Amino acid sequence: MLTFQVLLYNFLYVTGVDIMLSFVMCDDNHNILNRLEKMLESILINNKLSGQVTYSTTNPDNLLNYVKTNPIDVVILDIDLKSNISGMDLANIIRKRNKKAYIIFTTAHLEYSMIAYKYKTFDFLAKPVTLERLEETIIRLFDDISADNSYFFKVNKNKVCINSNDIYFIQKQGKKAIFKTSGTDLELNSSFSNILSNLPKNFVRCHKSYIVNLNKISHIQSNNTIVFSDNAKIQCQIGPKYEDLFRGG
Repeated sequence: MLTFQVLLYNFLYVTGVDIMLSFVMCDDNHNILNRLEKMLESILINNKLSGQVTYSTTNPDNLLNYVKTNPIDVVILDIDLKSNISGMDLANIIRKRNKKAYIIFTTAHLEYSMIAYKYKTFDFLAKPVTLERLEETIIRLFDDISADNSYFFKVNKNKVCINSNDIYFIQKQGKKAIFKTSGTDLELNSSFSNILSNLPKNFVRCHKSYIVNLNKISHIQSNNTIVFSDNAKIQCQIGPKYEDLFRGG
């Protein structure tokens, strides 16, 4: 195995974020739920933020079934769901399954606010939720994600948030850059130099057509093929120009 440890940098733990943030919500009132969904969609569009409401329901059991089989990033929950399951019960279950999800509570009962924060709540919105208050929360949420070493790139004039810890490598294909990730691959019309300037120092050029995430490398084969730690099927190459760098020379 070729040495590449000399190139490794201390890197902060990165909270998990999908390429497009997935929002789910639950409220026992259909009208309130529809209004929240429309407000959120308008906020994402108006601020050119990459996210979508992937699921909304008045039934807490349905929400639990959804989160068991689908990736989620942000959960907006009413606390009093007029059910044997409260919003805080949902948050507790979701938090055990997904420690990285952002949780936002909504309620008309302000006395719940202090209890709600035990579930690592990102925000607590008093009902009726206004567009301005929700927008402030959503913008702050995206800022928080960005501050945690996720990176924003522009795709079709929209900001797309990419978790750098999810990226194995970036491949140049003509005028496009293909982000090979642990989730859905992403194509950007951007130069390698521009992309590299937006990424942390554990991303290095290893080939004229590849930028690699050093933190994802398992080993380097004798033919200069890079193998990644959690997915041996994903591989990329070290070019002759960059071989000495990866040998520590």
